[in-house]
Amino acid sequence: MKYRSTRGGVEGLSFSDAVMMGLATDGGLIVPESIPDLRPSLSQFSSLSYPDLAFQIMQPFADDIDARAFEALVARSYAQFQHAEIAPLVPVGNVHVLELFHGPTLAFKDIALQFLGELFSHILAARGSELNILGATSGDTGSAAIAGVRGKPGIRIFIMFPEGRTSPIQERQMTTVLDDNVYNLSIDGSFDDCQNLLKTVFSDLEFKARFSLGAVNSVNFARVLAQTVYYFWSWTRLGCPEQFDVTVPTGNFGNIFAGFLAKKMGLPLRKLILATNQNDILARFFDSGVYQRGAVGFSNSPAMDIQVASNFERYLYYQLDEDSVACRTFMQDFQNQGRGILLDRSGAFDWFSAGSVSDQETIECLRSTWMDSDYLADPHTAVGLHLASRHLDSNIPMVCLATAHPAKFDAAVAEAVPGVTNSHPTLDRLQGQATRKVEIQDDPETLKDFIRAACQNGH
Repeated sequence: MKYRSTRGGVEGLSFSDAVMMGLATDGGLIVPESIPDLRPSLSQFSSLSYPDLAFQIMQPFADDIDARAFEALVARSYAQFQHAEIAPLVPVGNVHVLELFHGPTLAFKDIALQFLGELFSHILAARGSELNILGATSGDTGSAAIAGVRGKPGIRIFIMFPEGRTSPIQERQMTTVLDDNVYNLSIDGSFDDCQNLLKTVFSDLEFKARFSLGAVNSVNFARVLAQTVYYFWSWTRLGCPEQFDVTVPTGNFGNIFAGFLAKKMGLPLRKLILATNQNDILARFFDSGVYQRGAVGFSNSPAMDIQVASNFERYLYYQLDEDSVACRTFMQDFQNQGRGILLDRSGAFDWFSAGSVSDQETIECLRSTWMDSDYLADPHTAVGLHLASRHLDSNIPMVCLATAHPAKFDAAVAEAVPGVTNSHPTLDRLQGQATRKVEIQDDPETLKDFIRAACQNGH
């Protein structure tokens, strides 16, 4: 299996090279040159455990790594999850909720980032090299990435987050990690500002090469690959129906692009329902074919407070029949004008429905889900549940992805259902712990200076 960039300037990469490159050096995103057809293997999947299923699905993409070594690192990736099934499927009213929050940081990002941490360690050990990870987070990615690599030799991690715009618990999950190889950087701005800083620094190819920069954001294909597994898993937990639908709360498009990829691999997934909040750039695109940046509005579902979805380019590449020139032109128009238009909306567009959910609707869904089904959801999952209710088909099972434990968003839950018990021991242990973060300017040169200094100090 070889990998290339959506913009055509990089090709012929091995899986390991693709993982270490993260963001393609031509500014595009890395994709496989072909997508394996797993339909002949589907009948074998229903009896597998989650780690065994993950190995079967991901191994064809990682054929440059010894199969036994890869199987072992996949198994290690799920050793710290707190539920025997890793991702249990729970009936909630007319919907099946896939709980993806039983990992170390209680968010769906653990599913991929525990794997990516093990993968980085394996590749670095094989090559005798080091890695400086630069990431941006709107909440959960940061803590999950830190949990995946904290204390690992040969790795430093620099995580940027928008000051005051993650939940207090999310910030504590990051800043209470005091390992020498962990740097939390707060930026005065939005998540999009953090993401723009990341892409600007990665575009300095001399700096990227000199300091061995790598990515943990979903620009790294290995993250998306790991997320495809839970779509296959949900199908097996449903009893392998002929078809099923999935509603996906998403802001950066990685969570739902993984479903798109799973469908292209042969999973009998009928429809993907894209659920977002008031930051509705993705919902507007699927309604009109116009991808247009707007102002970021801050909400009760902060992980979706995004107006530039970093994984959208991968979907666009496939929608444009893998035409890298057309993809590059579209993204340049968006970069320069804040707007891109897709004229041909046929084909894979038919797989998607999309909609946005207001803060009020989110709170009402939290409340009604608790009252009607005795199930406590976090606000992102509530965005998904609200939209799932609009798309129910009595003949087709509906899965909604649950992206975080509700205790991570105690203020929104308390507003919806005052007095309800909403806690988790993992989060309770953070209270009173020492924290560490560094405030830096929204400036790429300042960020590069910080990385230089950290590397020169030897930590």
